[in-house]
Amino acid sequence: MTDALDAGEGAAITALLQDLMDDRDAALGALFAAAYVDLHGLASAQRARLGQPATLATTALVHEAFLKLQRAGRVSLASRRHFYALAATAMRQLLLDRLRSPRSNQTGLDGLGDEAHAAQDREQRWWLDLERALQRLARIDERQVRVVELRFFAGLGDAEIAELLGVNERTVRRDWDKARAWLADACADLA
Repeated sequence: MTDALDAGEGAAITALLQDLMDDRDAALGALFAAAYVDLHGLASAQRARLGQPATLATTALVHEAFLKLQRAGRVSLASRRHFYALAATAMRQLLLDRLRSPRSNQTGLDGLGDEAHAAQDREQRWWLDLERALQRLARIDERQVRVVELRFFAGLGDAEIAELLGVNERTVRRDWDKARAWLADACADLA
Protein backbone atom coordinates (compact mmCIF):
# COMPACT_ATOMS: atom_id res chain seq x y z
CA MET A 1 0.00 0.00 0.00
CA THR A 2 1.16 3.48 -0.71
CA ASP A 3 1.33 6.67 1.29
CA ALA A 4 -2.48 6.95 1.04
CA LEU A 5 -2.78 5.16 4.37
CA ASP A 6 -0.77 7.88 6.10
CA ALA A 7 -1.69 10.96 4.03
CA GLY A 8 -4.82 13.09 3.84
CA GLU A 9 -6.50 10.45 1.70
CA GLY A 10 -6.39 8.18 4.73
CA ALA A 11 -8.67 10.51 6.68
CA ALA A 12 -11.10 10.62 3.74
CA ILE A 13 -11.13 6.82 3.53
CA THR A 14 -11.73 6.57 7.27
CA ALA A 15 -14.66 8.99 6.97
CA LEU A 16 -16.09 6.91 4.11
CA LEU A 17 -15.83 3.80 6.27
CA GLN A 18 -17.99 5.59 8.84
CA ASP A 19 -20.52 6.47 6.11
CA LEU A 20 -20.94 2.76 5.35
CA MET A 21 -23.21 2.51 8.35
CA ASP A 22 -25.68 5.01 6.88
CA ASP A 23 -25.75 4.56 3.11
CA ARG A 24 -23.82 1.38 2.46
CA ASP A 25 -23.85 1.15 -1.35
CA ALA A 26 -23.03 4.81 -1.99
CA ALA A 27 -20.34 4.84 0.67
CA LEU A 28 -18.79 1.59 -0.60
CA GLY A 29 -18.64 3.03 -4.11
CA ALA A 30 -17.04 6.23 -2.85
CA LEU A 31 -14.64 4.20 -0.70
CA PHE A 32 -13.49 2.16 -3.68
CA ALA A 33 -13.09 5.33 -5.74
CA ALA A 34 -10.97 6.98 -3.04
CA ALA A 35 -8.82 3.88 -2.59
CA TYR A 36 -8.72 2.89 -6.28
CA VAL A 37 -5.01 3.55 -6.87
CA ASP A 38 -4.03 1.51 -3.81
CA LEU A 39 -6.46 -1.27 -4.71
CA HIS A 40 -5.10 -1.35 -8.25
CA GLY A 41 -1.61 -1.80 -6.79
CA LEU A 42 -2.88 -4.59 -4.51
CA ALA A 43 -4.58 -6.29 -7.47
CA SER A 44 -1.43 -6.05 -9.56
CA ALA A 45 0.62 -7.59 -6.74
CA GLN A 46 -1.97 -10.35 -6.25
CA ARG A 47 -1.93 -11.20 -9.95
CA ALA A 48 1.87 -11.28 -9.95
CA ARG A 49 1.91 -13.64 -6.95
CA LEU A 50 -0.64 -15.96 -8.54
CA GLY A 51 0.98 -16.16 -11.95
CA GLN A 52 -1.17 -13.45 -13.56
CA PRO A 53 -4.12 -15.46 -14.87
CA ALA A 54 -4.89 -13.74 -18.16
CA THR A 55 -8.60 -14.40 -17.68
CA LEU A 56 -8.87 -11.53 -15.19
CA ALA A 57 -7.12 -8.19 -15.78
CA THR A 58 -5.96 -6.00 -12.90
CA THR A 59 -8.69 -3.40 -13.36
CA ALA A 60 -11.32 -6.11 -13.66
CA LEU A 61 -9.99 -7.69 -10.46
CA VAL A 62 -10.50 -4.42 -8.55
CA HIS A 63 -14.04 -4.11 -9.89
CA GLU A 64 -14.84 -7.78 -9.16
CA ALA A 65 -13.55 -7.33 -5.60
CA PHE A 66 -15.84 -4.29 -5.22
CA LEU A 67 -18.83 -6.34 -6.40
CA LYS A 68 -17.88 -9.24 -4.12
CA LEU A 69 -17.76 -6.95 -1.07
CA GLN A 70 -20.97 -5.26 -2.15
CA ARG A 71 -22.75 -8.63 -2.43
CA ALA A 72 -21.38 -9.70 0.96
CA GLY A 73 -23.98 -7.59 2.72
CA ARG A 74 -23.27 -5.57 5.82
CA VAL A 75 -19.58 -5.86 6.57
CA SER A 76 -18.17 -4.20 9.66
CA LEU A 77 -15.00 -2.30 8.77
CA ALA A 78 -12.94 -1.12 11.70
CA SER A 79 -10.21 0.80 9.86
CA ARG A 80 -8.55 1.53 6.53
CA ARG A 81 -6.21 -1.41 7.06
CA HIS A 82 -9.18 -3.68 7.71
CA PHE A 83 -10.76 -2.49 4.46
CA TYR A 84 -7.56 -3.17 2.50
CA ALA A 85 -7.22 -6.58 4.13
CA LEU A 86 -10.80 -7.49 3.14
CA ALA A 87 -10.23 -6.22 -0.39
CA ALA A 88 -7.00 -8.24 -0.69
CA THR A 89 -8.77 -11.36 0.58
CA ALA A 90 -11.58 -10.85 -1.93
CA MET A 91 -9.04 -10.46 -4.74
CA ARG A 92 -7.18 -13.59 -3.65
CA GLN A 93 -10.42 -15.57 -3.61
CA LEU A 94 -11.36 -14.31 -7.07
CA LEU A 95 -7.96 -15.21 -8.51
CA LEU A 96 -8.03 -18.65 -6.94
CA ASP A 97 -11.52 -19.19 -8.32
CA ARG A 98 -10.11 -18.35 -11.76
CA LEU A 99 -7.25 -20.80 -11.29
CA ARG A 100 -9.74 -23.53 -10.36
CA SER A 101 -11.97 -22.75 -13.33
CA PRO A 102 -11.81 -25.10 -16.31
CA ARG A 103 -11.43 -21.99 -18.46
CA SER A 104 -8.14 -21.16 -16.69
CA ASN A 105 -6.39 -23.31 -19.28
CA GLN A 106 -7.08 -20.50 -21.75
CA THR A 107 -4.26 -18.40 -20.35
CA GLY A 108 -3.17 -16.32 -23.30
CA LEU A 109 -0.09 -18.46 -23.86
CA ASP A 110 -1.20 -19.55 -27.33
CA GLY A 111 1.74 -19.66 -29.66
CA LEU A 112 4.22 -20.34 -26.88
CA GLY A 113 5.92 -23.67 -26.45
CA ASP A 114 4.93 -26.57 -24.26
CA GLU A 115 7.52 -25.46 -21.69
CA ALA A 116 5.64 -22.21 -21.06
CA HIS A 117 2.36 -24.09 -20.64
CA ALA A 118 4.00 -26.65 -18.34
CA ALA A 119 5.59 -23.90 -16.23
CA GLN A 120 2.26 -22.13 -15.84
CA ASP A 121 0.51 -25.40 -14.99
CA ARG A 122 3.12 -26.10 -12.28
CA GLU A 123 2.70 -22.62 -10.84
CA GLN A 124 -1.09 -22.87 -10.84
CA ARG A 125 -0.91 -26.27 -9.13
CA TRP A 126 1.48 -24.82 -6.53
CA TRP A 127 -0.94 -22.00 -5.71
CA LEU A 128 -3.88 -24.38 -5.49
CA ASP A 129 -1.83 -26.68 -3.23
CA LEU A 130 -0.98 -23.68 -1.06
CA GLU A 131 -4.66 -22.80 -0.84
CA ARG A 132 -5.54 -26.36 0.24
CA ALA A 133 -2.75 -26.23 2.82
CA LEU A 134 -4.08 -22.89 4.15
CA GLN A 135 -7.53 -24.44 4.49
CA ARG A 136 -6.04 -27.34 6.48
CA LEU A 137 -4.05 -24.94 8.66
CA ALA A 138 -7.24 -22.95 9.34
CA ARG A 139 -8.66 -26.02 11.09
CA ILE A 140 -5.61 -26.01 13.38
CA ASP A 141 -4.93 -22.29 13.90
CA GLU A 142 -7.12 -19.68 12.22
CA ARG A 143 -4.97 -16.77 13.43
CA GLN A 144 -1.89 -18.15 11.69
CA VAL A 145 -3.86 -18.22 8.43
CA ARG A 146 -4.98 -14.62 8.97
CA VAL A 147 -1.34 -13.61 9.52
CA VAL A 148 -0.37 -15.30 6.24
CA GLU A 149 -3.26 -13.64 4.40
CA LEU A 150 -2.54 -10.21 5.79
CA ARG A 151 1.22 -10.37 5.34
CA PHE A 152 1.60 -12.32 2.12
CA PHE A 153 -1.55 -11.42 0.23
CA ALA A 154 -2.44 -7.96 1.60
CA GLY A 155 1.16 -6.79 2.03
CA LEU A 156 0.66 -5.56 5.60
CA GLY A 157 3.54 -5.30 8.07
CA ASP A 158 3.76 -6.85 11.52
CA ALA A 159 2.53 -3.71 13.30
CA GLU A 160 -0.51 -3.39 11.01
CA ILE A 161 -1.36 -7.07 11.40
CA ALA A 162 -0.97 -6.87 15.18
CA GLU A 163 -3.37 -3.92 15.26
CA LEU A 164 -5.97 -5.72 13.13
CA LEU A 165 -5.76 -8.98 15.09
CA GLY A 166 -5.48 -7.37 18.51
CA VAL A 167 -2.19 -9.08 19.40
CA ASN A 168 1.37 -7.84 19.81
CA GLU A 169 3.99 -7.84 17.06
CA ARG A 170 5.96 -10.69 18.65
CA THR A 171 2.88 -12.88 18.41
CA VAL A 172 2.49 -11.94 14.74
CA ARG A 173 6.13 -12.85 13.99
CA ARG A 174 5.81 -16.11 15.92
CA ASP A 175 2.58 -17.00 14.06
CA TRP A 176 4.25 -16.12 10.74
CA ASP A 177 7.24 -18.36 11.49
CA LYS A 178 5.04 -21.25 12.62
CA ALA A 179 2.70 -20.90 9.63
CA ARG A 180 5.59 -20.78 7.15
CA ALA A 181 7.13 -23.92 8.61
CA TRP A 182 3.78 -25.75 8.70
CA LEU A 183 2.93 -24.69 5.14
CA ALA A 184 6.35 -25.74 3.83
CA ASP A 185 5.80 -29.23 5.25
CA ALA A 186 2.19 -29.39 4.06
CA CYS A 187 3.03 -28.24 0.52
CA ALA A 188 5.92 -30.75 0.34
CA ASP A 189 3.43 -33.49 1.27
CA LEU A 190 1.01 -32.33 -1.45
CA ALA A 191 3.70 -32.38 -4.17
